[in-house]
Amino acid sequence: MVLGKVKSFTVSYDCLNDSNVPVFSSGDCVSGRVIIEVTGEIRVKSLKIHAKGFAKVRWTESRNAGSNTAYTQNYTEEVEYLNHKDILIGHERDAFVENFTQVCLELPQIPLATSFEGKHGSVRYWVKAELHRPWLLPMKTKKEFTVFEHIDINTPLLLSPQAGTKDKTLCCWFCTSGPISLSAKIERKGYTPGESIQIFAEIENCSSRMVVPKAAIYQTQTFYAKGKMKEVKQLVANLRGESLSSGKTETWSGKMLKIPPVSPSILDCNIIRVEYSLMVYVDIPGAINLSLNLPLVIGTIPLHSFGSRTSSVSSQCSMSWLGMGLPERPEAPPSYAEIVTEEQRQSSLDVPAARQELDGPLFAYIHEFRFQPPPLYSEVDPNPEHARRTEERRLDACPSR
Repeated sequence: MVLGKVKSFTVSYDCLNDSNVPVFSSGDCVSGRVIIEVTGEIRVKSLKIHAKGFAKVRWTESRNAGSNTAYTQNYTEEVEYLNHKDILIGHERDAFVENFTQVCLELPQIPLATSFEGKHGSVRYWVKAELHRPWLLPMKTKKEFTVFEHIDINTPLLLSPQAGTKDKTLCCWFCTSGPISLSAKIERKGYTPGESIQIFAEIENCSSRMVVPKAAIYQTQTFYAKGKMKEVKQLVANLRGESLSSGKTETWSGKMLKIPPVSPSILDCNIIRVEYSLMVYVDIPGAINLSLNLPLVIGTIPLHSFGSRTSSVSSQCSMSWLGMGLPERPEAPPSYAEIVTEEQRQSSLDVPAARQELDGPLFAYIHEFRFQPPPLYSEVDPNPEHARRTEERRLDACPSR
């Protein structure tokens, strides 16, 4: 009997979304197929599936140990998130292999690190299939899949506004110029890719130099290995304001800065952290910039309409510290004459017959001042005799000791 040959050996996934990209989360079932295309019958010893997920960190540092000598120090660290093995075919047989084999692997319920590719480390997940045949070397194929650990930005912590204020005085020897002040605020801490951040800021330039207000979103990648730390900072998006001459002030009333497609924040991994921040700063020529950092969290679950209203209300209520965005001064209330007409006032003076029996000092007092405007304010007592008699009665009732 002439055995056939394996033409192709691949792994494919059943995508859970419409983007045709295999993306999964904790607790999901990674379903797919191991596809084996053959020309005829083949002899199979075993077909093994191995799913793995690792966070790995690695960088190298070179140091001088003396004259003309140097040594290299490697820093590596690894955290395992997934290690699943399964044997789909475990016995030798002389048969035609089916064109595909269904695969379903359930991811653990524990939080997983989001897939990530950085300069000194990565978080990767993949499925590896091995086809073992008698007297032949095993065939191997591997395909990665993406894991997103969802971050819901609809939480009180991520919906809270972020704000700050700083100032700086420029000095050159014994000459001191006026201060440069910066105040900035954003509506919330959590955002998703594609959203725009509304920046509220006020920049006041009392110095003698021309300055430029700017804003930028930065991604900070932090890698940990063997007690050491390596940090990489990358610019994600930025904007520029108008130049400010001496004595000028600029106000940003919701200047928009859009977040491009970026990976979400990674906050639960022990060896890799990915964090974001919004830096609002004043570019000062010939001096260190005046900068203000507001932390951000890039999530995967977008803002709900209820969270948007809550964030908007809290933003409006907390804008007073910036001196802007306040509601206009309320109008004065209408006068009594505009509300109570003369006919209403006269009709109130006519006491119904049924109420004659209620006539008395208390009812007369209440009825007399109904629909009447309050008395005008005066620092001179219009009834000094009444005040004197009231004071005498008080002293008689409570004599001093």
